[in-house]
Amino acid sequence: MNAPDRYERFVVPEGVKKVSYERDTKIMNAATFTVEREDHTIGNIVRMQLHRDDNVLFAGYKLPHPLQYKILLRRLSFARHASSNTVQIQTTSQSSPMQAYNQAINDLDKELDHLKSQFEGELAKHTRDY
Repeated sequence: MNAPDRYERFVVPEGVKKVSYERDTKIMNAATFTVEREDHTIGNIVRMQLHRDDNVLFAGYKLPHPLQYKILLRRLSFARHASSNTVQIQTTSQSSPMQAYNQAINDLDKELDHLKSQFEGELAKHTRDY
């Protein structure tokens, strides 16, 4: 079979960064983040979290190929009063691509911690009752 080994889906090879950042030279305050060994699950969660940020005008991601285990996140930053309709991740001048990405990841971390504690609390209640 031509399919790669299953472990290649989640094990980042030695010498490869989990997340890499490339600034877009054609569009001001634009960037592409490449996240290795991830799929639609993480791509969509991060994209949706970026959309919660008032400084983000657009966020998007893509999987380059089904057998390549990485996602590409694109985002831009620019002044809020600028009028531009581009299909990329965009923010105001109040935020850089790196700041918005880091904030989204930190917010997701807090949200998942909260979800975990709620789940554990409910589980403890049901365990006590039975």
